[in-house]
Amino acid sequence: MRIATRERNTKETEISVSVNLDGQGIYDVETGIGFLDHMMEQLSRHSLIDITLRAKGDLHIDYHHTVEDVGIILGQAMKDAMGDLRGITRYGNAIIPMDECSTRASIDISGRPFLVWKVNFTRDKLGEMDTELFQEWFRAFAFGAGVTLHVENMYGENNHHIIESSYKALARALRQALDVDPRKADALPSTKGVIGDKSDLAK
Repeated sequence: MRIATRERNTKETEISVSVNLDGQGIYDVETGIGFLDHMMEQLSRHSLIDITLRAKGDLHIDYHHTVEDVGIILGQAMKDAMGDLRGITRYGNAIIPMDECSTRASIDISGRPFLVWKVNFTRDKLGEMDTELFQEWFRAFAFGAGVTLHVENMYGENNHHIIESSYKALARALRQALDVDPRKADALPSTKGVIGDKSDLAK
């Protein structure tokens, strides 16, 4: 089983998370931020990754530290659970329609963290959460997990639909990329025999 547990305790946040990459999409999430809880639940359900997450943060200041640190620690836990990466598909992509909008996500479990974010909002907040924080979460997740992640909203009007489809697209892309190919169960998905060596960016 590809499972991992992580904790992060700072003066700004106290967070614990457990993940099972081979789960059933079972979630138990409490961050103190309703909309972020909703997105973590979507991520779990549609990736089939079991996620248990507890976060306490300095919400009396704002939501920034909690949102960013949840992204960091969730990404780190998933990276731990991935292990040596042998046999994984490595690449995943998904296009998710949600009513009037459509969003796509592409992921490479590369060991070389990077985020391309092409998502715009017409509102400053969704619920009590600043919409600018969604990019912070996706960046923190990508760098915590050590993945290359591209997210692009191709069109849409409803801000709730735009961000929810972004998380669902990430979830489905993750599900595809983390799938183990039985034909290559003992091999790294790289011709150079190593993943994440920044000194050698050869494909």
